[in-house]
Amino acid sequence: MTAIRVVVTGLGATTPVGGDVASTWTALLEGRSGVTALTEEWAEPLAARIAATVAVDPTEVLDRVRARRMDRSGQLALVAGLEAWTDSGLDKDGVEPERLSVAMASGIGGIQTLLANYDAMKEKGPRRVSPLAIPMLMPNSPAANVGLDIGARGGVHTPVSACASGNEAIALGIDLIRLGRADVVVCGGTEAAVHPLPMAAFAQMMALSKRNDDPAAASRPWDKGRDGFVLGEGAAAVVLESAEHAAARGARVYAEAAGAGITADSHDIAQPDPAGLGATRAMRLALAAADLAPEDVAHINAHATSTPQGDVAEALAIRSALGSAAERPVVTSTKSMTGHLLGAAGALESVATILALRDRVVPPTINLEDPEEVGLDLADKRRDLPAGDVAALNNSFGFGGHNVALAFRSV
Repeated sequence: MTAIRVVVTGLGATTPVGGDVASTWTALLEGRSGVTALTEEWAEPLAARIAATVAVDPTEVLDRVRARRMDRSGQLALVAGLEAWTDSGLDKDGVEPERLSVAMASGIGGIQTLLANYDAMKEKGPRRVSPLAIPMLMPNSPAANVGLDIGARGGVHTPVSACASGNEAIALGIDLIRLGRADVVVCGGTEAAVHPLPMAAFAQMMALSKRNDDPAAASRPWDKGRDGFVLGEGAAAVVLESAEHAAARGARVYAEAAGAGITADSHDIAQPDPAGLGATRAMRLALAAADLAPEDVAHINAHATSTPQGDVAEALAIRSALGSAAERPVVTSTKSMTGHLLGAAGALESVATILALRDRVVPPTINLEDPEEVGLDLADKRRDLPAGDVAALNNSFGFGGHNVALAFRSV
């Protein structure tokens, strides 16, 4: 049986380099970093005092009363989700509510609400805990708020697979459409964990860059001087639609969401499989699901977070997955500019991958001054893609050994 074609008809984002998709894409192509020094008093004792916070605060976009009823992660998700919904040209009359779904992921969820209310309880007693704390802190809150706003009744989902969460949400969206359970799915990821506790915890794991004196140069995937990732925040969303549904309403199509591959390492709770076996299999599964050959892949937006082990393991996995075609794709890591958005990373990088196919241009990996010899065509500057039908992969890997690869095809 021929698989239902799934296409991308809407994009949304709020990121450390832009408040929407257009400004984010311009910044990525220009190689602008969104990493800055944290000037808040709470950051002073931290080992890592840099982060990539959003360029436009969500409270500047959302209604103030509504924003106060959501955790910051929910606010960011709603900003990105509504931009994608508007961009798609859909409205509540354009799709049956029972055929409209949401899959909005988060790796950590409403941690700012949780910790703020715990502090309030410790300092002032249990009566100072907000009655809205639970609906704000629950991990499914961002997805639920997006679903409430657009009237989705086909199912609202929240994949949680650490840094692979955003990609897993998009993979779920593809499945929901191909299984005939939805015609349209708004999917993506959100994260707002720039807070002293998670930053201290990541630093204790030796995962964060401590290049506090030069924030813009701290995130440097594949560079020999890399010393860890930079924590970022933000959200991104895509509207997926069956090709038939999109064609019936004359929708503009960005790209085809051609396939996904999901695997697990079963190696370690935090460290990637050094041989990259799970990541390799995820890419191969994505290509098979998309009916693509390795030679069809012109571009890869890599997970590449700027950690010493992870970047090399992923490069090995790419070479294993693509074989003799591994040197053909232009490979980049937009985390060099945005930092690592954890559960939102895959969604944001999917948006960048889709736009790279549309515009036939790949954003650079900045700070790549002394690259590792990894056997890949690393984009240390903005690069063009060939004309014609081409495909791209977007990789996301997360703590727990989660691996998700997405395959997109130009239209």
